[in-house]
This record gives sequence, structure tokens and C-alpha cells, in this order.
Amino acid sequence: MKISTKGRYGLTIVVELGCHYGDGPLPLRKIAEDQGLSEAYLEQLIPPLRNQGIVKSIRGAYGGYKLAKAPEEITAGDVIRILEGPIQVVEGLDESDMPQQELWKRIGDAVREVLDTTTIADLMKSSQTKTIDGYMFYI
Repeated sequence: MKISTKGRYGLTIVVELGCHYGDGPLPLRKIAEDQGLSEAYLEQLIPPLRNQGIVKSIRGAYGGYKLAKAPEEITAGDVIRILEGPIQVVEGLDESDMPQQELWKRIGDAVREVLDTTTIADLMKSSQTKTIDGYMFYI
């Protein structure tokens, strides 16, 4: 299983919105600028996230996007499934009878377990820690 830019950037959007949870809407342009990503590409990722109840759109001059639920209620698995589809390590596993079938099943279960137990709040904490640790001070 390979997670494409859709999944990675989708998680980036949701984590950024999580960091501003409760502060009002955040323009997608701001996320694109801050993360060095294409705003046009991010705009393509928003509709499925909105349709599945992960984000809300706010119209108007001070509009943008915000999370529809608290960051603790959204998992990485929710976002990945919306943007990438089912989480599978090997396609067609249920229809085959290969000797290593149990191995692929266990790997898939482990990946799903990590994605489904990692919340956006967890990813927010991780990104804040990296930002703090990422500073380099010279004397």
C-alpha cells in the first residue's frame, strides 16, 4: 500500500485546521502558503472531506474551512479512507489462497490499527514537538 499525495496532503489540511480549531475558519490559501503546497491541488481534496463531514466550509470575505468535529474525534484512518479508499496492503487478498495470505492480512491489520488509533490531535502534538525541536540556535 502506498499513500499518495492525496492522503498526505489531506492529512496536512486536517492537521492545520485542527491547530486552528475553535479560532474560526482558515483560508485554504493560508494552508497552501504555510506548507508550500499548491492551493489548486488542495482545493481538489476539500470536497470529499466536506462531503464526509470532516470539514465545513464558511463563505464570505472572512471565510475558509474549519473542522466539523473536534481533532480528538477524527482519526488518520478516517482521512486516508476518504481520500485513498480502503486500506489494503495487497489487492484481491480475500479472493486468493496464497501461502503468505495470513502475513498480508496481519500487516494490513497493523496498518489499519495505527491509522485508526492515531487522532488528528495526536498528529497536532507531534507536529508541535517537531517545530520546537527543529529550531537551530547559533551563539
